[in-house]
Amino acid sequence: MTHRAGTTMRLTLCTIAASVNFATQADTIKIGEINSYKVVPAFLMPYRNGWNLALNQINAAGGVNGNKLEVVLRDDNGNPGDTVRVAQELVTREQVKLLFGGYLSNTGLALADYAKQRRIFFLAAEQLTDKIVWQDGNKYTYRLRPSTYMQVAMLVSEAAKLKKKRWALVYPNYEYGQSAVATFKRLLKAAQPDVEFVTEQATSLNNIDAGAVTQALADAKPDAIFDVLFSLDLGKFVREGNTRGLFKDRKVVSLLTGEPDYLDPLGAEAPAGWIVTGYPWYSIDTPANKQFVAAYEAKYHDYSRLGSVVGYSAMMSLANGIKKAGTTDPDKLAAAFKGLPVDTPFGPIVYRKQDNQSTMGAYVGVTALKDGKGAMTSFRYVDGTSVQPTDDEVKKLRPAD
Repeated sequence: MTHRAGTTMRLTLCTIAASVNFATQADTIKIGEINSYKVVPAFLMPYRNGWNLALNQINAAGGVNGNKLEVVLRDDNGNPGDTVRVAQELVTREQVKLLFGGYLSNTGLALADYAKQRRIFFLAAEQLTDKIVWQDGNKYTYRLRPSTYMQVAMLVSEAAKLKKKRWALVYPNYEYGQSAVATFKRLLKAAQPDVEFVTEQATSLNNIDAGAVTQALADAKPDAIFDVLFSLDLGKFVREGNTRGLFKDRKVVSLLTGEPDYLDPLGAEAPAGWIVTGYPWYSIDTPANKQFVAAYEAKYHDYSRLGSVVGYSAMMSLANGIKKAGTTDPDKLAAAFKGLPVDTPFGPIVYRKQDNQSTMGAYVGVTALKDGKGAMTSFRYVDGTSVQPTDDEVKKLRPAD
């Protein structure tokens, strides 16, 4: 080979390599994911596994419109200020085309506002705050999980059947907890006008004084308790309540407690007889759930949690939305999500045109102890479409896009 020929070949190879590298970059859609992994690992590590499973399935099938998806994640430390900082970093430095994730309501609202100001699409995966699709809603923000209002409405129908007059309330003192209690009081009062709310215990998030809270609830002598605690706070409350006999001969209605992410860590201390929302993955025999559970176990050698379902469904939602839009342009992607259908482990859902809220529902049942750990029994699936306010009510709550 002559020097000239060798030089020509090297230049050609360099050109091909550069073209391949360019094509690889051009054919990859970068998605930013922001969450409070350090603050709530019990829920968010299974959630991360869930979206990663979906990501692998999507890319193995050829990606979306011929493009592979790539996720660049950041931890927000459960702080709204950090949330906005890492969102800006993802958009400007990493050049992500859209955002998803979020766990706490306050960080989710910060992300929704960032999406509005920056004009970038954001799918709120887990946050339950009603404001994210109503009072603070915007065209670029959609939400997957059933809202606080929706989940409370599912439980109010069960609470009213108890016909208990004196209710005590315990909740984390930030937007999600405040909203849940306000909605519960309003809806239960409408269903049962003679109800009384004898005490409210608003606790510091992740820093509950369980002894003092339990004693205050007992002193009020309620007939029933509405509990909105989760994660570490829930565990402390349950253990202290068991020790002091708070739950003996009292009905408890509780958001989120039936989720294995929070119920399983309680082990044999898990409460029995509570009316809860959750995810009894081990007993749901629908084809969609069985297929998802099998795929999750095959990949991670572990069982799925609710976080797993949320993460998986969020990624599948993004893939469907990008495919329908044919682009990651935020305005076209936001338009594509209106009325977007998505198949999830819970079955088909749709993102509502009225308020950008999905119709994903939740399982409502009763806790029990089985084989030395908590489980959900007597459960039923409540479709999200059945617990939405009317369109006229939504119009009053949500600003025009």
